[in-house]
Parts: sequence; C-alpha cells; structure tokens
Amino acid sequence: MKDFILDIHTHSIAGGHAYGTIREMAQAAAERGLYALGVSEHAPGIPGAAHPIHFTNLAVIPRTLYGVHILHGSEINILNDGTLSLEQRYIDFLDYAIIGLHGICYRNEGSAKNTQNVLSCMKHEKVYFVSHPDDGNIPLDYKALVQGAKEYHVALEVNNSSLVKKAKRPNCVENYRTMLPLCMEYGVPVIVSSDAHDPSWVGEFSLAKELLQDIRFDENLILNMEPQKFADFIGYSGF
Repeated sequence: MKDFILDIHTHSIAGGHAYGTIREMAQAAAERGLYALGVSEHAPGIPGAAHPIHFTNLAVIPRTLYGVHILHGSEINILNDGTLSLEQRYIDFLDYAIIGLHGICYRNEGSAKNTQNVLSCMKHEKVYFVSHPDDGNIPLDYKALVQGAKEYHVALEVNNSSLVKKAKRPNCVENYRTMLPLCMEYGVPVIVSSDAHDPSWVGEFSLAKELLQDIRFDENLILNMEPQKFADFIGYSGF
C-alpha cells in the first residue's frame, strides 16, 4: 500500500485540549514527509474549543510552512437536532468541514436516529468528511451511512487515534470491518487521519494502514495518497 501524504484531521493548541502550535504541527508534518496538513479545530460544543472568530482569521496563516501545504478545516459537532454546531458565517472561511459525533455534546439516540442526524449534516456544501464513524458508544447503521455518503459526496474517515484508544471507542475495529467492505461495495471514498492532538502524532497512520491492508481495501478509494485526488474531491485549487 502506498503512503498517506496528507493528514487533514489534526488539532493545535488553539483547540483547547491539544498541545502543539500550528507551526510545531507543520514542522512535524515536514519531518514525516507529508505534502499537506489540515488543521481542523473543534467547533463550539467541545469544552475549550476555539471561539468561532478563530475561523474568520485563518487567512493570516501562511499556506506553506516548512514546505508543507496548510489546509483550513474544522471538526464540527453534529447535534441532536441534526444541525451543525458552527454557524454558516464561520463555515464560509473553511476549505472543508469534518462532521463528528462526540459524546461530550451529543446524546446517543440509537443507531437509526444517530445515522439520520449524520445524514442531515452531510447535506451541507462544505461537509466532505465524517470523523471517527466507529464509536460503539454512539452506534450507526453502516449501510445507511455509506449509502448517504455516496449520495452526498462525503468520505468516511479511518481514524488512527480510535485504533490507539480502543477502550474509549468500543468495537471500533469491528465497526470498521463492517463499514469498509460497504465502502468498497458502494464506491465510497475514505480519508485516513491521525486525529493528532500533539506534534508527535502527526502523520501517524500505522494502525489504520494495517487494518486497511488486512481487509484488502481498494487503494483507489483512499483520498490522501495523492494530493490532486484529494483536491478534486473537495474542489480545492490551491495545490
């Protein structure tokens, strides 16, 4: 399997519970040979998350740091009413949005309703990714999720951090073994992410790669092996 050269789901110190500056994260990305780094701070709902005004000032960040292209994202919370936790006027400043279910600001309503809420948020024009759709604490209907991702042009994430902290996200391996074959069946792309909250974890994909190789996942469906494939998927022209 080829290397993953973009890591688009990471968090800096601006997010309140991560531990590296954007420059420290970018330097780590350069040391690991990454082409691009996406810094995607949590939106409101996570304690200590950046104030929304953070996203209005992203233009001051150089687009290249240490030879690594910098992308502007946000990991936005899916709420129990099927809406996003970040207002449109702030989403407009992003290159892409990741949406995710987080138990700290979402109440499990069962797999059918949880999935319905995810699908509702997939419809947003800036939403291209679903973060860690693997957490057994908030179950999902994977066939419906994959079919929705196909319909709304959204990629599902294989989150290396989930595989590191499996006790916090029970059944994550089993859930990926259910979801990923469905992605191949329906032709739904995936994004492999470190979900790094410290520079030492940037570009760490080893457990995710091992899982994908074990199930013989189709590399043509992985977005972050080729910069242009990723750029085309989100309609980005900055590379």
